[in-house]
Amino acid sequence: MFLIINDIIKLVNFKEVIMQVIFLKDLRGQGKKGEIKEVADGYAVNFLIKKGFAVKKTETSLNKLSIEKENNRLLDEKMTKEAKDLAEKLKKVVVTFTAKAGKEDKMFGSISNKQIKEELNKLGYNFDKKQIMSETINSFGFHNVDINLYKNINGTIRVEVRKG
Repeated sequence: MFLIINDIIKLVNFKEVIMQVIFLKDLRGQGKKGEIKEVADGYAVNFLIKKGFAVKKTETSLNKLSIEKENNRLLDEKMTKEAKDLAEKLKKVVVTFTAKAGKEDKMFGSISNKQIKEELNKLGYNFDKKQIMSETINSFGFHNVDINLYKNINGTIRVEVRKG
């Protein structure tokens, strides 16, 4: 009897049903946004689609994906161009600070990213202080300060510190 049941189980093909899905969000270890993957049908329906991580791959969803990718590409091109234009404008910007000098003409204190940000705001440039990538400025003279504008595009301004 046991052998007959084993033979029947071997003959029955327990093929797992597979569904192709398009990920709408990044899901660690599973897929990234816009990626198409094959997953188990139950997993797709009961988790990925239900929780909003993915949609079933259809002509409509493929069309939406291609439109979204094209829009993202165009937006990226626009942002890159704007960042490069802004980087050119920033080459001409000089921000000036005055600081007190101590013995042997050493500067008291330092110039922070927050102070640089505030001066740039006065000039009409609105940056977050996290975008300003400078070492601590604690000496008189001119210093180059990089500003992260967009995806590996940096602008450089000149910071002048005068004795006051």
